[in-house]
Amino acid sequence: MAEYLKGCSVSCKMSWEDLEALCHREKLSCKQLGVNRANPKVYDVEFICDYKKTKQEEFYLLKWKGFPESDNSWEPKRNLKCPKLIKQFHLDLDQQLRRQKRRCIPKKLDKEISLFLVQKAKLRQRLQRWEAHLNQTRNHPGRIFVTNEVDLEGPPKNFTYINNYKVGQGIVLDEMAVGCECKNCLEEPINGCCPGASLHRMAYNEKGQVRIRPGQPIYECNSQCRCSSDCPNRVVQKGIQVDLCIFKTENGRGWGVRTLQHIKKNTFIMEYVGEIITNEEAERRGHVYDCQGSTYLFDLDYVEDVYTVDAAHQGNISHFVNHSCNPNLQVFNVFINNIDERLPRIALFSTRAIRSGEELTFDYKMQIDPMDTESTKMDSSFSLAGLPGSPKKRIRVECRCGSDSCRKYLF
Repeated sequence: MAEYLKGCSVSCKMSWEDLEALCHREKLSCKQLGVNRANPKVYDVEFICDYKKTKQEEFYLLKWKGFPESDNSWEPKRNLKCPKLIKQFHLDLDQQLRRQKRRCIPKKLDKEISLFLVQKAKLRQRLQRWEAHLNQTRNHPGRIFVTNEVDLEGPPKNFTYINNYKVGQGIVLDEMAVGCECKNCLEEPINGCCPGASLHRMAYNEKGQVRIRPGQPIYECNSQCRCSSDCPNRVVQKGIQVDLCIFKTENGRGWGVRTLQHIKKNTFIMEYVGEIITNEEAERRGHVYDCQGSTYLFDLDYVEDVYTVDAAHQGNISHFVNHSCNPNLQVFNVFINNIDERLPRIALFSTRAIRSGEELTFDYKMQIDPMDTESTKMDSSFSLAGLPGSPKKRIRVECRCGSDSCRKYLF
């Protein structure tokens, strides 16, 4: 019987807090829930709910880890050993007071403020769990962080993180049959290495930085090549190398992505990943997305307009990258183990040096050098971060990128 249940799963009807309380009552330990029975007399603070002060001292209303909210209790500050939680509580409190144009912390918080602080603490927990899930799912070295200091929006619903293309129904990917015979692909390429087989030159320098013009294809060494994994012609296939943060933007552009490390010019950042579908299916989904006010369709028209990548519900961190009329990322077509030129991998490279903390963006209406006959373009109804509108309906979509060279309208 058990062999038939391996792929079966059911949703839990208990909340996260109720599960913690149950584990604590039954003296069970759960690493994922953070419940430990090793020392039952030690009580951990999950988050701070409220604050008040008297002439003598300050008090905090605490939510205890592993206990229901009915067991929340007021405790004096002198008894607490959770400086990080206290600091975060006051950061959230100060932010809310500034929004209300209040300068001083009152002796007793309004119910509205305390409710907001509890919602903020619970949101931070949900984002932390989502962050942990993303990092468990990723297959690349670069870590993913998540933060929202703007509002109370939690993780996106109906979105699954994937690392590679998911092939839709009726589409077959042809695997590479042969590889190069090079021992040193950069210095001693045999017959031009993998790029030479397609009459192109090596796309990277010795540091793995792209050195060809946008619009020209990149042919990386593949699983059949004799060269090692350290070959400089293996860049995109190694995945995301830098730490990135999904964050909520402050100017109404939804979620965005920023780098947590300094990035040099012409460096590979990420792939645009999603479900590969036919253009007929993309047309059908496009009508649905038009009604919803957003779409994540990316045409793969390097050779002919046959397939489309849909990252609406399945994608990687590129799903959250916003548009800019003055972007710091550029798209390149990359071929590795797939010889079907109708299905390139879409790689995003930096166009300049990017400082740590800067948001990553690319142009949804990118223009490739007209001298290049081979190029990749965005689908005309492409839109990230919930930007509304569709040119099929001749609706003008206002651009919110804020750059000096802003075109004012996306479509």
